[in-house]
Formats: sequence, structure tokens, C-alpha cells
Amino acid sequence: MDREVIEQKLESLRRCLQRIQEKCPPSSETLGRDVDLQDILALNLTRAIQLCVDIGAHLIAGKDTPPPATMGQTFDVLAELGCINTELAIRMKKTLGFRNIAVHNYEAINWQIVHAIATSHLTDFKEFAQAVIQKTGL
Repeated sequence: MDREVIEQKLESLRRCLQRIQEKCPPSSETLGRDVDLQDILALNLTRAIQLCVDIGAHLIAGKDTPPPATMGQTFDVLAELGCINTELAIRMKKTLGFRNIAVHNYEAINWQIVHAIATSHLTDFKEFAQAVIQKTGL
């Protein structure tokens, strides 16, 4: 495990979450009308999710376990290894649905959901970061 890589990714995650908090409007209706805010929130949420997957993959690579076949399995393996708890793994896997929609444009983004993530679920990312810090001793 390269501590410096994990530290850099955690710092990037912190900046993404800070940007989301700074730019999230008070209502989903405002977000639905402002394409600049939509871009800022969607990009930073997507980055935050990807950073968590990358951190997880990096932690798993240092263990004697097969690599996960999917991004979602990354969180399952982290839970199996005791890096995060099962409940957090489930919540983190749910974020991948948003990521896939945003990155692959499977369907129109629901800005109410984005607003809900930005106002009520950033704690999942913070909990993930804290678990990584505790597990790695950073």
C-alpha cells in the first residue's frame, strides 16, 4: 500500500466534498434550473465516488485477495476485509448508480436525487474517508 497515493486521493476527496457543500443551492428546484451548479455538483460527486472506488482498489491490491470484478464489489471486499462496515458498503454501492448515470448518460439526471445526495449523504463519503484513515493509520 502506497500511503502517499492514498493521502493524495483522500485530499482530492476532501476537496470534492468541500466544493459540493459550497456550491449546493438550498433547493433542488434551484439546482434544476442552474446548469453551472449542475455541472459543479455532478462532476464533484462523480469524482468523489470514483476516488472512493480507487482508494478501495488500492487497499485491496495490497491484500491477499482476488481483485473485485466490479466497482460495487470493491466496497463488498472492503467490508469483508474489515476496512469498512457492511452498512457503509451498501450505502457506497448505491452511489455507483448516480455515477453510472452521470458518466454514461444512461438517462437524464434527477436533480432532486443529486440535491438529496449533496445535502444528506456526504457523510457517507466522510465516514468512508475516516474508516480508511483509521485502517491505514494515516
